[in-house]
Amino acid sequence: MDRSSHVFVAGHRGLVGSAILRRLRAEGFERVLTRPRGELDLTDGAAVQRFFGEERPEYVFLAAARVGGIAANASCPADFIRDNLLIQTHVIDAAWRHGARKLLFLGSSCIYPRLAPQPIREEHLLTGPLEPTNQAYAVAKIAGIEMCRAYREQRGLAAVSLMPTNLYGPGDSFEPQRSHVLPALIRRFEEARRGGLPEVAVWGTGAPLREFLHVDDLADAAVFLMRRYDGDGIINVGSGDEVSIKALVGMVADAVGYQGSVAWDTTKPDGTPRKRLDLTKLHGLGWRRQIPLREGLVSTVAWFREHHLGAE
Repeated sequence: MDRSSHVFVAGHRGLVGSAILRRLRAEGFERVLTRPRGELDLTDGAAVQRFFGEERPEYVFLAAARVGGIAANASCPADFIRDNLLIQTHVIDAAWRHGARKLLFLGSSCIYPRLAPQPIREEHLLTGPLEPTNQAYAVAKIAGIEMCRAYREQRGLAAVSLMPTNLYGPGDSFEPQRSHVLPALIRRFEEARRGGLPEVAVWGTGAPLREFLHVDDLADAAVFLMRRYDGDGIINVGSGDEVSIKALVGMVADAVGYQGSVAWDTTKPDGTPRKRLDLTKLHGLGWRRQIPLREGLVSTVAWFREHHLGAE
């Protein structure tokens, strides 16, 4: 893949897709295809086939997905499994039918068992029960991985599957009912700071351990792997760093300048107790993250203020 390649970024308005688009444009790619949902509904199989038949992209970044945090996954499991299965099925099949040279599928670290050994290696997939709070989404992503593998084996589609850790950064969803833990915390603490609130309530105990990767680092890894990885196995993408939710809350409070206290609502679920990816495979190819968490949080808070609350 070079700057003259015909590239399609599916889901270019989402967190991951927008970062991949930024990365490609920064590298001077000249022929990058995007389509908003109003022009191309990826859950519509006939529309996807028409699009691929007309445009015939050579390289496909499949970053389109229905995503959300614990609350959204728990309340709308049918929506999550339906939409993600449809999007994946239509795009992967169309890429093969219309001669794409390579497809990169973005999965999620939630595909791994809830109590997988730590750090989680790629071979731990399907070795135990999933986290119940996002099981429907995880099953859809596992189906996407298997579809890539099957199309590679039977039909010769060069499809590779990346499993990112928890992501954050510009372009994320900060809506209370849809957001993941980090953007939800940023919004809650920023609103508390602006409103002069003495206390912020946070779900759970603060004990779970998480790994976070800035989405611009993921985009860099995605372009790197599109060029350099052709294996038939999944590959983890993460930062290699681990932080407790309690420590993360303190970092978010510092990033937004909040001076109040935190109240932990232990009646709410923690989710998976620990989730850190083994990055041996990725590091062996020569890629490592560049953006430290504290630095990434400061820039993400600035982006949130500018795009959602207005500059101060």
